[in-house]
Amino acid sequence: MPHRNAFVSPLAPSDAPVFGATVHIVDDDASFRTALERRLRRAGYDVAIYPTAQQLLNDLSDESGLGCIILDVRMPGLSGPELQTRLVESGSTLPILFITGYPDVPTIVSTMKAGAQDFLTKPINSQQLLQAIEGAIAHHKASGEVKAKLDVLRSHLAKLTPRERQVFELVVRGETNKQIAYQLGPTERTIKAHRQRLMQKMEVQSLPELVSAAEHLGALSGYGFAGADGSADHDE
Repeated sequence: MPHRNAFVSPLAPSDAPVFGATVHIVDDDASFRTALERRLRRAGYDVAIYPTAQQLLNDLSDESGLGCIILDVRMPGLSGPELQTRLVESGSTLPILFITGYPDVPTIVSTMKAGAQDFLTKPINSQQLLQAIEGAIAHHKASGEVKAKLDVLRSHLAKLTPRERQVFELVVRGETNKQIAYQLGPTERTIKAHRQRLMQKMEVQSLPELVSAAEHLGALSGYGFAGADGSADHDE
């Protein structure tokens, strides 16, 4: 929504942006969009602007790069919170910084519970805004690194046979080779061979590394072992 004096201080030139990161500005106030775009570009960010929430949905096809969304709450058509819901449903990982000249507690609570990175009120202190943007992009980078690591682990997991997955589950639960052999039926020597092969396929060198991989994959969260596609795999 239009709001005068959206900023109360200039962006500090000493603040270091993440180069290559894109800040997506969604606000129906043209003067605010223009002012914010200029200041963020001067600070070193790439900027994309959208006058409506629907336009961002139409244009945002690639999330491969780092970035965040600065999103107004009240806009004609699709509102900021409604856009947040759409983005969450589509699997978007871009952090959202909400801005508004008309804050209300229910909206703040609901958007933060839905995963918003921050909620800022106009007039915006430029230093606070920069810090919020930097924090959002740092969060996006960290979550991307976690996802990349998880993708690698899932690709390793997909290489395991059903029997190796069973052994994996029991090993990370603290079972010895002898105990696993008793539960599954094969000889202790066969279980030892399965264990060696699964560690090679998971590309780990020690039991602590294997347990860490299992924790990332969620293998310790329940009795069933989730496969690479999220389904449970067992063999006879």
